[in-house]
Amino acid sequence: MLIENNAEIFALAEKFTQKVGARPQIVQAPGRVNLIGEHTDYNDGFVMPAAIQFHTSVAIAPRKDESLVLHSENYAEDVEFRVAELPPKARHHWSDYVLGVAQQLLKKGIPLRGADLWISGDVPQGAGLSSSASLEVAVCKAFLELASSAMNGTEMARLCQRAENELVGARCGIMDQFISVHGKKDHALLLDCRSLEYQQQPLPEAVRLVICNTMVRHALAGGEYNQRRRECEEGARFFAEKKPGVKALRDVSLADFRKYETGLPEAVRKRCRHVIGENARTIEAGEALAGHDLKRFGRLMQESHASLRDDFQVSCRELDIMVELAGQVNGVYGARMTGGGFGGCTINLVKSEHVDAFRAYVAEGYERATGKRLEIYVCTASDGVRRVA
Repeated sequence: MLIENNAEIFALAEKFTQKVGARPQIVQAPGRVNLIGEHTDYNDGFVMPAAIQFHTSVAIAPRKDESLVLHSENYAEDVEFRVAELPPKARHHWSDYVLGVAQQLLKKGIPLRGADLWISGDVPQGAGLSSSASLEVAVCKAFLELASSAMNGTEMARLCQRAENELVGARCGIMDQFISVHGKKDHALLLDCRSLEYQQQPLPEAVRLVICNTMVRHALAGGEYNQRRRECEEGARFFAEKKPGVKALRDVSLADFRKYETGLPEAVRKRCRHVIGENARTIEAGEALAGHDLKRFGRLMQESHASLRDDFQVSCRELDIMVELAGQVNGVYGARMTGGGFGGCTINLVKSEHVDAFRAYVAEGYERATGKRLEIYVCTASDGVRRVA
């Protein structure tokens, strides 16, 4: 359910009231698509995401006791916890994301009270559009509203990142939570993941962000994602021995890489080449967008996908087919996989007047090549987390 107008917000409030017997506050936090800068965030690098019009909505109201009662509309499930007795370890359940945020707020001294939370989301799960960060940020904002507490956006993003790192166990970077907080309508965000300085870059009105979902689910949290992080960290340690001041791959230039790359194990060498090149591409993409040079931006998207496929090795057959099909359609500036990889989605920068032809061609070609039916979402950039009722 995409809650975009007053009627739909009212409907959510009515369902909550019928179930709980109280009128709620309602907040929304968006998912995101990353235009360029993949697997660079946890290497202190540069990324360029945009918030999109898929959200997690949280309706919340206080209880008279000290219980947190969580209802997921998506899973049709209720779970209940005592505020003073939150589980110390992950339960490998959707509620871990909520509990992780609650624990981090308590650590910061934010008073939490018993509450009913109704959680509803339309961010496609397992598609690489950051449903988990959307949930974390929405829950954090809801708890803060209930406690009448304020927190600046960057602090909120950091807190939600820690929740996912420490309780859920996914070693995600800051990008997903940051854009869910700081998204701006009709803008992409160029973020320095080390300093957290950012620039809002306007997206042209005549362009749409077209997201193609392969319908192949990725499984990164426990395995391949963390393995890529370890390989990048190994590369950073290698370069730190060669060059003073290297704390992450962000600090290694292309010239440094070419000078020392032969000393790296092959897999680590490829991971480093991707990250170092991707940082350079993302900075150049920011310049291209600021200069309204969409052809240059699209070329950098294509180069990014090739690097993710060949060096970081996180693409898959379905993603590659989707990118190839997009390159055969008029009006497409660029296409690449987006998100962690091993399935999920591609992001395509498409002229508005060519969107219908793009959808028809890619859908038919993808089903013919894979036997799978894809989903296509036509988006513009959205605002970040906000209270809506």
